[in-house]
Amino acid sequence: MWQQEKLLLIDGFNLLSRSYFATAYNKTEDQLTRNSSGLYTNALRVFFQKMYNLIKQHGMTHIAIAWDVKREETDRRQAHDFYKANRNELPPALIQQYETLTKALDQIGMTQFVIAPHEADDIIGALSHKWSLEKEMPCFIYSNDKDLLQLLNPFTSQIMAQKRQELVYTVEHFEAEYGIQPSQWIDVKALLGDSSDNIPGCPGVGAKSALPLIQQYETIEQLFNQLDVLDTKFNRYKKKLTAGEASAFMSKELVTINRNIPEIEAVNLNELLHEVDEQVVRKTMDELELRIKL
Repeated sequence: MWQQEKLLLIDGFNLLSRSYFATAYNKTEDQLTRNSSGLYTNALRVFFQKMYNLIKQHGMTHIAIAWDVKREETDRRQAHDFYKANRNELPPALIQQYETLTKALDQIGMTQFVIAPHEADDIIGALSHKWSLEKEMPCFIYSNDKDLLQLLNPFTSQIMAQKRQELVYTVEHFEAEYGIQPSQWIDVKALLGDSSDNIPGCPGVGAKSALPLIQQYETIEQLFNQLDVLDTKFNRYKKKLTAGEASAFMSKELVTINRNIPEIEAVNLNELLHEVDEQVVRKTMDELELRIKL
């Protein structure tokens, strides 16, 4: 029986961090779960269980996990030293589990990508773009990062956790919610900025105005070209837009996901095919002393 090809792209640190902080809440590092070798495992169990739940629930046939390089190694940070400068250092127990996890994923045959100077978002963007063009089959991005909404298209959806359930968020969901195309999300973010990444946006232009401005003017290029004849309903933002023009364009550069990565162009998508080998998975989980359901 023919099985439709489906690609699962996991934002590695997004899932690992969420797994870690959900199980480390109100605990000191010495209260976290470890195995008999002394390795921390609290986040590992959640990561593996979620990954296999996604594979089973959605019938995923192809899988890739994208990881960030160190902050200082990213092209965005090299161009703008304030980028993500407000981020705290990761807890040692989380870093250790990242190292354990990447080795274990290699053992079970999962494809992983770390490509300097690119961030995981760029890797996911390049892979989903290539998959959409070459395969024209469903692609699912697993991440709660809304920056990735710019990647949605008729083939690409994003699986996001919402309260106690998960939503497969499609391009149709996006257009109904925001009234723009996913490609215009970068223009909204260029005005809004992103405090978690230390991206300034256009100071003074907030959520109530950024989206309506892009709904009307489509891009920040068109918006700033028409500032002199700005719709009167936006008059209160005219001075802020004028003062923040350079900041908005710089922010657009920072929030735009790069889909043109030569290393990804060279990838044979068929090599992302993954069949779960229960014996190998069980052996790897036993070595880590993790109990998960397949």
